[in-house]
Amino acid sequence: MAGSTSGIIGGMDPLEYNSSSPYTIFFFQLIVIVTISQLLYIPLSKIKQPRVIAEVLTGIILSHTVLGRIPNFTKYMFPPESIPGLTLVANIGICLLLFIVGCEVDVKFIKMHIVTALGVGLFNMAVPFGLGCACAIGLWKDYRENAEGLPIIKFTTFMVFIAVAMCITAFPVLVRILTELRLVKDRVGTVVLAAGITNDLLGWVLLALSITLANSSQSLVTLYIVLVAIGWCLFICFPIRILLNYLLKNIMKEFDDPNNPSRLATTIILLLMFSSAFFTDIIGVHPIFGAFIVGCIVPRENDYVIKLTSRIEDLVNILLVPVYFGIAGLNVDLGLLNKGLDWGWAFGLIGVAMVGKINGGLIAAKLRGLYWRESLTVGVLMSCKGIVEIVVLQVGLNARIITQKTYSMFIFMALITTFLTTPLTIYCYPDSYKEKVQLRLLEKQKLINAKKLKDENETEIETETDDINNEVMDDNDSDDEYIDDEIYGTSINGKDIENFKLNKIILTVEDVESLSTDLLILDLLLENAKVPIHAINLKTLTERTADILHASMLYETSNDHDHDYNSLNSILSVFKIFCRYNKIPFTSEILYSLPENYAQTLFDNSTFCKNDLLILPITQKQYSFDKISYIIKSSKNFQFNKAIFINNTQEINEKAINEVNKEEIANNNNNNNNNNKNETMSFFSENTILNPSAFDVSSVTLYLNNSKLTKKDILGLKLLSILIKGKGLHKARIILDNITLESKINDDISQWI
Repeated sequence: MAGSTSGIIGGMDPLEYNSSSPYTIFFFQLIVIVTISQLLYIPLSKIKQPRVIAEVLTGIILSHTVLGRIPNFTKYMFPPESIPGLTLVANIGICLLLFIVGCEVDVKFIKMHIVTALGVGLFNMAVPFGLGCACAIGLWKDYRENAEGLPIIKFTTFMVFIAVAMCITAFPVLVRILTELRLVKDRVGTVVLAAGITNDLLGWVLLALSITLANSSQSLVTLYIVLVAIGWCLFICFPIRILLNYLLKNIMKEFDDPNNPSRLATTIILLLMFSSAFFTDIIGVHPIFGAFIVGCIVPRENDYVIKLTSRIEDLVNILLVPVYFGIAGLNVDLGLLNKGLDWGWAFGLIGVAMVGKINGGLIAAKLRGLYWRESLTVGVLMSCKGIVEIVVLQVGLNARIITQKTYSMFIFMALITTFLTTPLTIYCYPDSYKEKVQLRLLEKQKLINAKKLKDENETEIETETDDINNEVMDDNDSDDEYIDDEIYGTSINGKDIENFKLNKIILTVEDVESLSTDLLILDLLLENAKVPIHAINLKTLTERTADILHASMLYETSNDHDHDYNSLNSILSVFKIFCRYNKIPFTSEILYSLPENYAQTLFDNSTFCKNDLLILPITQKQYSFDKISYIIKSSKNFQFNKAIFINNTQEINEKAINEVNKEEIANNNNNNNNNNKNETMSFFSENTILNPSAFDVSSVTLYLNNSKLTKKDILGLKLLSILIKGKGLHKARIILDNITLESKINDDISQWI
């Protein structure tokens, strides 16, 4: 014992389990599990796969399937005495994870889409549930009826568990996939979210029922457990929820605190979660069910649930959850599948799970009025298993409902179905088809609006219908230059230029720095022209659950007439106040994007029209020719007007010049021609963003060199007319190159001026 407590210098073996210091080998096991899972996730993230796949694969690699076949590997790496310590930490982690999953359940959204939630959610569960019951008959006879070392259970208990494992959907993974593929605000995303929440709730209820059946040997005891569990749910969802809301809102003033939640509030909520987990465990239901219920009652007001989740999720997702899924993988032994029948069942379960979930979602979504490919996409997304499926299987294995061989089959099925969800979704619902659906829905909405106007006022409908038909024709035509030449040809006159209308100006708002730039642009352009403003706050989608929650909450106001998403973002709120104060129509939205999809997410927006103008401010941090070239290249296929706002004409920052290597400047000047020297010597002033005088405009020049005025030229003339009315302007000129004094263009411009 003395040697063991004096460290490796005194001769201690660090990989030998010691009951007096069990944490020593635990630390080593934790490092191994987390490191391997992080390394595995790097390639998997490139193909948009969820992290849970890497974590389960880590356990499989460390199990008897791969490295465990090395002699003495398991004995030294995962000795049997150390497993209880890992299991304890893993169960704490899974309770916290299920609490976070409960936080993602939006009851308000279910109420808004109750018909879709119940219709698609229940039908999508019913089909695979029935197929799971059929599969349970064969699995019972082949793998459970005569299994050695397992307690005797009723076939109905086994059947319910297998059916639940077949019909479950992983809502947390589902939300992330929808966000990555930009489907959260699509009607496919709305259906999947509503059905996914319902599926999640019912799945946990059915799992609790199957565990209850397994833990009780008498029917009367089972009935009592179910009744007590229902009573506990009602107790949490009504008196406890009301009391928690009152405590946080009126006594602790949590919703008024910009830095909420406080430490005391977090402590109260976590103690409530562990108390609920303790109670459900002692009555014969798994503790994760109690943790999940408490997560569902956390207030969503003022983004409270997002802020609470962001406080606890890092420790849970980085350290504790990998241990749980690592243990889940350790229990997998694909070497047990040593017969053709075993692999036949394994692949058969994959086929049954995919067919049941896809067809259930397809039929239910089609009955809700979606197109065929949209409905197929709903079914594919609902087939995602992921985190929830693996938790269900681990619970079933620990409850000794299924054998290790059956467990290995189902884990294999869960990994394959989760892996296939993203590529199948991209294949079934590509961006090109999504754009067609959105255009078709837009046309229908315009016709509906026209019909409403006709009912209200018969005398005004003819003009309105003509305008709608013209807009539909423009949207369906892909040759932008042809349309420009036909509409804005040499027949244009001064009145046409004056009447050219910008539907809206689109500005991106990323942070306070870009916000101040946008406000200065508004002051510059919109002093005398009240053009509607549409602000976009584009955020990077990370692995954090708080980001997923934030992204999934965007749909809550997506049907609002004003598109008012500002309650989720203080920066947009400032922008909104500025526009409302200046009586400028204002709308906004928040978008989440992967770093590599920044430009695609920004430009590919179904709400943008041809007469919109997107102005992308380039700040000091973003200024680079590579970035500008990337933006220009990415925007070519989109027909609305685009502009990049760069201000690099302010006074050179002397401090910045002194810090720059003079030899590097000299080399750059030698390598560039005379046209590039000014660009090489241009510096951004540190006070540009906060110094309005840096944006003062004293002269404006518009350069035209076409024999016909295109749409871009008309846009330039329109912006020139706005700038001419600005304060402090001393000179405005139009340069007509390659256009003779006798040309029609020259006459039209002169007449307009």
